[in-house]
Amino acid sequence: MSATGQWAVTLKSPMGAQDATLSLTEDNGVLSGSMAGPQGEQTFDDGTVDGDALTFNIAMTQPMPMTIECQAVISGDSISGTAKLGAFGQATFEGSRKPD
Repeated sequence: MSATGQWAVTLKSPMGAQDATLSLTEDNGVLSGSMAGPQGEQTFDDGTVDGDALTFNIAMTQPMPMTIECQAVISGDSISGTAKLGAFGQATFEGSRKPD
């Protein structure tokens, strides 16, 4: 199944649960999109798709500059994964595809 779409996700970070919307576009194994949440919206265009596995990096600017390194798996209309948060360690996230 394609990763393309809007995904409502919850990141379980060391600072507590953070709700966000992932907007993903898959095109021939390349993943691009954005993440919108309490710290604003950040875009990315260097992700990859391999079957149901996704890898992408999000350059955050707020509350401090850092790169979030994400790995995720989609299964139908569900998504789950891990995010490396620079000096803040690692967090997990999960969510579901928003209806069209």
